[in-house]
Amino acid sequence: MPRLKSCQYCGRIHSTAFDCGKKPKKKYRYKRPDADSFRNTNQWKRKRDAIKERDHYLCQVCIRGLYNPVKVFNTEALEVHHCDKIRENFEKRLDDDNLLTVCEYHHKKCDSGEIPKEVVKKIILEQMSGIPPGGGILGGPVSGT
Repeated sequence: MPRLKSCQYCGRIHSTAFDCGKKPKKKYRYKRPDADSFRNTNQWKRKRDAIKERDHYLCQVCIRGLYNPVKVFNTEALEVHHCDKIRENFEKRLDDDNLLTVCEYHHKKCDSGEIPKEVVKKIILEQMSGIPPGGGILGGPVSGT
């Protein structure tokens, strides 16, 4: 015998298998992951590690002696910076020409705009073309100790 129950949508009593038509239909939509959930994916973790390897596990701003470097060969607190923010351009989130290894100090400067986006793009171009730091687009040799 079918189980009878009071329907919370129409107020009548009917079988639990019966559709009274008042119950709202579920809407299934593909939800694109946002920036925060993207950073927890294995896809991002693999790409982040590949970019750090490409950049020899060094802050690419410090090694060029730009913007008050922490030290020339900085390998501490490394992060991967998105030149075009994930929220602004989700399609470029995994593009090599949009990612750069920087220390935590310079990452904050990049995000705040203290380091212009054009400078970050030039550093990325140097890295991708294999130009040694200081020997290309951005000027002279690295100085400091």
